[in-house]
Amino acid sequence: MSLPDESLLPSPLPPERRGWRTADIVRAATVVLAVWFGLQLVWQVRSLVILVFLATLFGLAVARGVDYLERYRIRRGIGSALIVLVTLGSIFGMLSLTAPTLIEQSKQLQQEFPAAVDKLQTWIDSRRGGLVGAIIEQASGPPIHAADSAAPAAAGAPGAAPAAGSAAGAARTAPQTTVVVEREETPTERLKRRLGEGVGSASKYLFSFVSNTLAALTAFVLLVFLAMYIGAEPKVYREWLIAVVPAPSRAYVRDVLAQVSTVLRKWLVTQLIAMVVIGVVSMIVLLVLDVKAAFALAFIAGLLEFIPTVGPILSAIPAILMGFVDSPEKALFVMIAYWGIQFIENNLLIPFLMRGEMDLPPAITIVAQTLMTLVFGFLGLMVAVPLTAAVLVPLRMRAERERLAERAIIRSEAGHRQEAGTAAEEFGTL
Repeated sequence: MSLPDESLLPSPLPPERRGWRTADIVRAATVVLAVWFGLQLVWQVRSLVILVFLATLFGLAVARGVDYLERYRIRRGIGSALIVLVTLGSIFGMLSLTAPTLIEQSKQLQQEFPAAVDKLQTWIDSRRGGLVGAIIEQASGPPIHAADSAAPAAAGAPGAAPAAGSAAGAARTAPQTTVVVEREETPTERLKRRLGEGVGSASKYLFSFVSNTLAALTAFVLLVFLAMYIGAEPKVYREWLIAVVPAPSRAYVRDVLAQVSTVLRKWLVTQLIAMVVIGVVSMIVLLVLDVKAAFALAFIAGLLEFIPTVGPILSAIPAILMGFVDSPEKALFVMIAYWGIQFIENNLLIPFLMRGEMDLPPAITIVAQTLMTLVFGFLGLMVAVPLTAAVLVPLRMRAERERLAERAIIRSEAGHRQEAGTAAEEFGTL
């Protein structure tokens, strides 16, 4: 058996390149520790990170308006401030117009709510044998037994005076007996008890809501100024991000950031269009159903449309309550109408507006919303969809590059096979 030629064997590694050196171990440990402390820092300031992302999202939209105003020789700083202030003024102006109506209707709702509960109970009793009555009876919970106490008179009929002093003394010394009579709770009492329990549990969160008002106002002011600054000079902050990237990769990172900006701007414009459409359609539906404060309720529906999943539910509650004051049937129609509006939006409007720009798989969207809500709470839910879209941009670009490379390899292999076949044919003809 002949030994292989030593020239064909791989040359042995030099001693300094065998295994991990001390410098390599120190460098790897430093990277791991840096990543760990970086994640810890991000977790500690997670609210600020989400706030900065929201400010960047709004800032990109403001930047597009600033580019338009710059054509008319308006300075970018002035244009950015003008766009932000006009937007905030429009929102607060609409709130100031709708607030008196909502306050008046809420007072009327509090006054007429007991009568509305009686109407609901009458409506349930008239449909007790049907599906609606069974569902509401199940929602009101099992009945409880109330105790009625009655103390019998000491002697004779109730209200009769004692005949003699000895009888009065015996009555004073005799032990008082209490008769407990259990009775079944009526459906009306049961429904009122359940509503009272719900109001009592909701009042527990009032203190925390008030205590967090200052923090919310501070975050709002910071969000406004960050969006204003980013919208005025987006290129400055983009170049600061690219400055930490190695030179060979800067062109690719610029392309990724440009694609991310386009996707986020498209998402925000789509949300604004959806908010306007939902507000207008809701107002038309509420006017057709003759629900009080239709304009104010439609404005709330459009404004809360920006909050995914939870916003439509929160906007439907006051509309259903307003319809409930008139009749349970109207409340049911309002609930069905809001459900139909959301169904059309999710299946027709949003896919039409986002076609070709944000092809988010539904499963990934649901998982992202759930994960962001569990980790970051309500703010995480707000940024789940745009953040997922932003993360998918570089992944798709990378996948496209790998797909093009795969096609180039396939074409190259096909060319080699064709050349080999041609060479074999030429050799066979010799």
